[in-house]
Amino acid sequence: MAAISVSNLTYAYNSFSPPSLVDINIALTPGSRTILIGANGAGKSTLLQLLAGKKLVGDAADVRIKDQDVFRNSPEGVTFLGTEWAMNPVVRGDIGVAEFLDSVGGYRHKERRDRLLDLLDVDLDWRMHKISDGERRRVQLCFGLMAPWDILLLDEVTVDLDVMVRDDLLKFLKADSEARGATILYATHIFDGLNDFPTHIAHMRFGTFVTLPTSWPLPDRSNALTTTISATTALYNIALQWLKADREYSRELERQGKKVPRGARKDDVRSLPSCG
Repeated sequence: MAAISVSNLTYAYNSFSPPSLVDINIALTPGSRTILIGANGAGKSTLLQLLAGKKLVGDAADVRIKDQDVFRNSPEGVTFLGTEWAMNPVVRGDIGVAEFLDSVGGYRHKERRDRLLDLLDVDLDWRMHKISDGERRRVQLCFGLMAPWDILLLDEVTVDLDVMVRDDLLKFLKADSEARGATILYATHIFDGLNDFPTHIAHMRFGTFVTLPTSWPLPDRSNALTTTISATTALYNIALQWLKADREYSRELERQGKKVPRGARKDDVRSLPSCG
């Protein structure tokens, strides 16, 4: 049984916009850790939100976690952590971190909560309305991870963390996934230090998968023995290669008139207003 399975998924935010996701079909095995790679607008966040049951889809699509329909029979043990949390006015109110974590059940998971408090360097005396975005992100991670999860959906949640805390967090998540056979799907634009984290990587472009979840490290196709790419070939380099291909693909669509051009427009010459 797949930990996450998606079939025939096409999704548009409204009837007059093009689909954000087109014919998505994937299956992730239990215990896998998959990195989603793609440019802004590739559909990564939309896919994660749908998997978390935050948006509804039509009857043709089949979206399941632990073989349960995420919209009609929401499975337990699913944690979604995204960037919008830090902007929620509730978590910017005048409340202490200790009280906030207790209000969402931190006392029931004290051992994991305390481990995360140490790992994320969180001060229980912080007031939520007085801390920085990076500190608020640490509280979010403690809040989201203190209850054991079976499926973890992460959308750019390390963007505000310093290098050391991010590294400690990734080590914790990897060890937790391995110890409990838990599954992680992680969309990020930060690839430094990720080489040893994923079991799979995937590439999205304009709402579709260019590369379906594929075992990492990738096989070296140039070697007759099909050895794996060495550790010196970083995930960063693979991501950069894929993103450059995305940009060239996009520019080709612009040259064909199938996509509105971005960037400077050479024919857009405007004179400065007269000073008098």
